[in-house]
Amino acid sequence: MTDSALPPKPSTTPVGEVLAQCKRGFWLVFGLCFTLEMLSLAPIVYMWNAFDRVMASRSVITLVSLTLLIIGVYVFWTALEWIRGRLMVRLSLRIDWDLASDIFDAAFRRVAGRQNVNVQQAMGDLLELRQFLSGKGVLALISAPFALVFIVFGAAFHPYLAVFSLASALVMLIAAKANQHLTNSSLKASNDANHEATRLAAMVLRHSETTQALGMMPAMRRRWHQQHRQFVNLQVNASDGAGSGSGLTSFLQHSFGSLGMALGLYLAIEGLITGGMVMAASMLISKAVSPLQQLIAHWPAIVKARQSYDRLNALLASDTKPADAMALPPPTGRLTVVALAGAPAGALRSVVSDINFTLEPGQALAIVGPSASGKSSLSKLLVGAWRPAAGSVRLDGVEISDWNADELGPQIGYVPQEIEFFEGSVAENIARLGTVDPESVVHAAVLVGIHDTILGWPKGYDTLLGDAGFALSGGQRQRLAIARALYGKPNYVVLDEPNANLDEVGEQALIDAIRQLRSQGVTVIVTTHRPRLIGVVDYMLVLKAGRQVGFGPPKELFEAVKRAHPPAELSPQPSPQPSVQPSLQPTPPQPSPSAAALVAAAQPAASLIAA
Repeated sequence: MTDSALPPKPSTTPVGEVLAQCKRGFWLVFGLCFTLEMLSLAPIVYMWNAFDRVMASRSVITLVSLTLLIIGVYVFWTALEWIRGRLMVRLSLRIDWDLASDIFDAAFRRVAGRQNVNVQQAMGDLLELRQFLSGKGVLALISAPFALVFIVFGAAFHPYLAVFSLASALVMLIAAKANQHLTNSSLKASNDANHEATRLAAMVLRHSETTQALGMMPAMRRRWHQQHRQFVNLQVNASDGAGSGSGLTSFLQHSFGSLGMALGLYLAIEGLITGGMVMAASMLISKAVSPLQQLIAHWPAIVKARQSYDRLNALLASDTKPADAMALPPPTGRLTVVALAGAPAGALRSVVSDINFTLEPGQALAIVGPSASGKSSLSKLLVGAWRPAAGSVRLDGVEISDWNADELGPQIGYVPQEIEFFEGSVAENIARLGTVDPESVVHAAVLVGIHDTILGWPKGYDTLLGDAGFALSGGQRQRLAIARALYGKPNYVVLDEPNANLDEVGEQALIDAIRQLRSQGVTVIVTTHRPRLIGVVDYMLVLKAGRQVGFGPPKELFEAVKRAHPPAELSPQPSPQPSVQPSLQPTPPQPSPSAAALVAAAQPAASLIAA
């Protein structure tokens, strides 16, 4: 086959490097394939001798001897096939063991970095490659060169038979090339369209409640069906091309069998070969074209495996693994933010910039500001979910985005704005799917006041959550997420809108929890639209349009605002959006914002604190 049908040099690609580590196993498979192909000549030799010796001598002893010998060959043949099958399965499992974790991590990092990746397709590609390496497709590739062995063996009968076998093999090779030309592009397009349709269907199912409630099902169905119909059309085109190649292969196979028999009979009539050789020659010609015929039959699987191989290589080659670093002690919570700017991956400009503040262990900060001011973006920068575009976020002097996430994650707490729970029990979700420490789970639940609520659920802490699990209200989800963030007694906690769905009782429990965390030396950062939380923090940072408007103790900020504007200007307004103000403590002075801008950002909180 052409070079495009074969994988590139193993050492040049991530997957190829793993395959190269298994080269001894693959060489053993190749040796077994060669031995089995040689054993496949045994029925031909048996047929030849049965007709030329047994029939001529009418010797039953010769017949029994030949038959026992061929049965022994078949037993050995079967044993080698069994060994080859088990070896191929274990080679494919070795590939899975070595690549599965890296592929999962690479796909996770691309999703976390807001890069385009289909996680289901990535894991499906690994499955496709593993099944190919343990199936008949790879055997078709390995066996293709052995067609030459049967051609050479045919020459031992008569040169004409070798020439005919060679011509047959060349014709089959041309047919295989034509089949490749007809199916490669259409198969690739079909597979890509299928993966896209599957991804779209998964997205619809993931948001099924919203889709149904808003009457979006017909529109989503049209989008999915359009993609699905494109896949079906491409698959039909690919099947038509493959069917044409298969039909041509079938015609050639049948024709070569009869033509080979006719050639053998002609040579027998001329006295150039014996009658037994006629039957053997016919079988040899079939064996000469059979590997190429198998190659054509398994070509779609070969193409899919090659596409999976290329996609996995592209995924792994583009992945940046975190560098190994020495384990660090748990953070104490000292946070320093200097000239911080950041944006989601792929964004052309920063969504937050010029952020500067410092917090010591046990201090609490409220980040406030209008909607779309950058509060959630800043939260993601503060926990290392986003890498800074400029400046730094240092936790205990270490850049937080450079800290090993697997090491740091269990030692900090974080509540995102969009809360999701995983398949598992309530206790497992609070314990972050790790080993459940019942005492720590209950402590976190009690701290946020949800312990009694959990005991009232169907199975208490063993109640299952997830897509098909127990349905939680918005407030329950939020309090459970806070409990998850506080599991393990972290010294650094970032809560993004933790009271957005809480009632008065839940909000009071959150306030009490923040007070207790501060008394234990925990650094707490809260983003909020509600002014009530501002009364329990040490500092307030106000954001507006992604920039720091002010920073300092809440009462001092509002006193400054009151001095600049009469109290009437601070009367409560219907528009909620508490905000906090950044003042650059350790950094050079910057132009102060206008008092009007600070008032607009801080009005709701000011009225509550002043009261």
